[in-house]
Amino acid sequence: MNKTELIDAIAADADISKAGAQRVLDSVIDNVTKAVAKGDTVQLIGFGSFSSGKRAARVGRNPRTGEEIKIAAARTVKFTAGKGFKDTVNKNKK
Repeated sequence: MNKTELIDAIAADADISKAGAQRVLDSVIDNVTKAVAKGDTVQLIGFGSFSSGKRAARVGRNPRTGEEIKIAAARTVKFTAGKGFKDTVNKNKK
């Protein structure tokens, strides 16, 4: 499912226009992004949690030359699926 298909599904489920559904989805994505960028955790009970983490600086190797390279420390984004989400996925397992 891509963003357009998701907007169509939201519009149908909520009985609102596609434009309204797009504004809602864009707002949700924007607010989750801003909160995680600030270092907050966004917790949606039954769905999951979005948070940020840290990856330490480390030394890696260029696979082509074998030369050591320094990889800078970075902030990462984490998503942890909630119990309801996991249960739904496992029920539909094929």
